[in-house]
Amino acid sequence: MPQPADDPFVVAGSGGVVLGEARTNHEGRKALLLVRGTEDTTELRALAETMGITIVETVLQSGHIDPRTYFGKGRLEDIADERKSTLPGHPWEGVDLAIIHTNATPRQLVGVSQALGIEIWDRVRLLLALFTAHASSVEARTQVRIAQLQSDRTILRELAQQQTTGERAGYGGGGVTALQNVISNLNRELTNLRRRQKKHANAQREHRRQRVRSGAMTVGFVGYTNAGKSSLFQHLSGKTVLVEDQLFSTLETTVGRMEKSPRILLADTIGFIDNIPNATLAAFKATIAEAIDADLTLILLDTSDSLLEARRKLETTRREVFERQEHEPDALEEARTPHVVLTKVDATTPQQRQAINDLVIEQGFPKPVAISSLTGAGIEELQQFIREQLFGAPVSIHVHPPTTTSSDASERIISSIYDQGMVEQVRAEANATVLIVWMTAACQAQLQARWGARIDIK
Repeated sequence: MPQPADDPFVVAGSGGVVLGEARTNHEGRKALLLVRGTEDTTELRALAETMGITIVETVLQSGHIDPRTYFGKGRLEDIADERKSTLPGHPWEGVDLAIIHTNATPRQLVGVSQALGIEIWDRVRLLLALFTAHASSVEARTQVRIAQLQSDRTILRELAQQQTTGERAGYGGGGVTALQNVISNLNRELTNLRRRQKKHANAQREHRRQRVRSGAMTVGFVGYTNAGKSSLFQHLSGKTVLVEDQLFSTLETTVGRMEKSPRILLADTIGFIDNIPNATLAAFKATIAEAIDADLTLILLDTSDSLLEARRKLETTRREVFERQEHEPDALEEARTPHVVLTKVDATTPQQRQAINDLVIEQGFPKPVAISSLTGAGIEELQQFIREQLFGAPVSIHVHPPTTTSSDASERIISSIYDQGMVEQVRAEANATVLIVWMTAACQAQLQARWGARIDIK
């Protein structure tokens, strides 16, 4: 049922603008899907299904999109009449939500809501509702709330504009003044939330600096939502994380160490999706930065998708990664070319894998690594690949006994090698201790400068 106009928590006819704490549980809701033309609705349906929302019917209308109401006015009147006259047992019984299959304008959201008398979402609002439901940490809830309020503000401004021009009745009997007060309160909340988010972002940057000073290297996982990032993270780190076959099950960054490689950190973060407005994604800037600013960025690509879907998702991810690197000078300065990891190869044929492999090369990426987190296929090869990308080939460091000019104990030198690299093997030889080590060129130079003739690096 439509909310009354004087409800202090919901602005009636505004596309479902929530001014208090947002509803998080949408399980069991019924919705209509409004679609212009013959667009593919698979992804949006999957998003709704993830939230437990049942789309009871897809309502189609051909022709050009109406800039005021998305559908034509007559078509919306027919939908409203049918919904109001539904009898028990009708598929539309209990429908309290309509979803527009596009990123609608504030004017369209208001217009459709006014015509149908129920809550209206577009693609962005569906995503925000999903984010709200999945936000588990304080940081994630802050990010989602900022994105939600930014979107709500555009609706409120549209309502204020319509009331000013006489297109719409006053809000709750208070007219424009009441709405302006609501907008002012919203702006104050936004200011406080952004201050909190800034503190969190600063803390994240400090953590990254500490990791750099400790000699740790970071691998960031990025990719389209549900590409298998969390599954791979768990496989490589041994760290238990939420792994679900659902869209956007991860909203915050999880950092863990790669097994058998303690100096390599792994960062799993939020997935990308097509056509998210920059203003919405901006709220997740700090979260995404963890993976974008990594020493090595891995783009995960689901090989179980069709070639057309794989192309769309790879292009979306590529665009998001490169655009954010361009807007982050520090990231761009140190950025390496992202590499692609093909996931879920256990669910594909060799022909499918080859076609997607060719697609990756066609998009300008180096040859990808193929893995399956389910069977473990390719995991060891990926671990080796990560080490080589971060440290180059392993080197042998020969530590010679003390001399008259360098009396430091060999154990001290060996300890410093352990501090700056990953020791894979240690053996004793005549007049030397030999360590096989993964170590950056910079760390090798530091060791050489400090210990001089006491060590040989080969």
